[in-house]
Amino acid sequence: MSQKKIAFIVQRYGREVMGGSELHCRQVAERLTAAGFDCTVYTTCAKDYITWKNEYSPGESFLDGICIKRYPVDKERDIQAFNTFSDSIFHRPHSAEEEIRWMEMQGPSSPALIQSLEEESGRYDVLIFFTYLYFNTYWGLKRAKGRKILVPTAHDEPALHLDMMTEVFSIPEAFIYNTTAERDMLKRYFSLDEVYGDIVGVGVPVPDGPSESTIPSRYGLFSPYILYAGRIEEGKGCGTMIDAFLDVRRRFPDLSLVLIGKKLMKLPDHPHIRYLGFVPPDDKNGLMAGARVTVHPSPYESLCMAALESLAVETPILVREGTDPLRRHAVDGRCGLYFSDSADFGEALSLLLKNEKLRLKMGENGRRYVEDNYSWEAVVDKYKKVFCHLLGT
Repeated sequence: MSQKKIAFIVQRYGREVMGGSELHCRQVAERLTAAGFDCTVYTTCAKDYITWKNEYSPGESFLDGICIKRYPVDKERDIQAFNTFSDSIFHRPHSAEEEIRWMEMQGPSSPALIQSLEEESGRYDVLIFFTYLYFNTYWGLKRAKGRKILVPTAHDEPALHLDMMTEVFSIPEAFIYNTTAERDMLKRYFSLDEVYGDIVGVGVPVPDGPSESTIPSRYGLFSPYILYAGRIEEGKGCGTMIDAFLDVRRRFPDLSLVLIGKKLMKLPDHPHIRYLGFVPPDDKNGLMAGARVTVHPSPYESLCMAALESLAVETPILVREGTDPLRRHAVDGRCGLYFSDSADFGEALSLLLKNEKLRLKMGENGRRYVEDNYSWEAVVDKYKKVFCHLLGT
């Protein structure tokens, strides 16, 4: 098994690419490489998921011992035109040709990647596609040869209900799900009962001891704060979170909201809303550990690595109730609370801020939940089991 050749197909790849599914793919590729597999990544030259602008150089390169094969995107995405067209076909009857057009507009459109994958896929024992949603997955699944695995990283969104997705979910010979909630949701819409699948997710390192307690003070954080980590945009629920925070601050005037990650929306000019940009991983762990709570307001998630990272450093989570994978983390791990609106947000946050015993107990539960369910050893073992199933070894 140690000499098997594995191809990963993902829309973006690189240390600078911090999107959930892309980072997920990179971490799995690195761990499987460390476990003795020969891994190659097929991806584009894009760094930004809004425009798909070519920023990396095409051709082969190596990153952490993994061969990266990059192909140019043939046209950048006009996000406004794409969003307008998406709204149109999501809410009216439409043709198969319009869905193909939607996929081309979705991107990243890279015919060169698909052609190379079609020509070279026979070299690999297994091909792993990350994320069901994009051009490279749709056309790659159709045209590549060999044994194919899909890591859907799916949530219940309008694109999932396009007719073309029935084809996407009919091709793979195995599925790797992030959570039970994701698997159950997908089985409601697609015929997957007879196809091999496992709940795997992603590994989350658990620190050996407490994170460096001085890290928050290095960033000028001396009063209680809650933290959000991830893309800062309306689509992730950040506007709702900020409005709810400003409302609950009336009860906790010393409380601050700290945001880290890429900023894609305007933030209020407020002394208790702090944007720190990108921070090093160790600093992120320290900032999470120093937070009273981390908030995860996105209505669409299949796993949420930031939530698991928070739990690994014993900080409870506050999540949106309608986002089933996140709600299940909180409930199954007894490590957080959930909210449906601003009033719920305020009540849940108030409870966690006032009841330190409850908050600390949820933190302990969260660390145990991550250790039991999201260790890298368990993740790599589950990938090996999928390979054995497909290869008959």
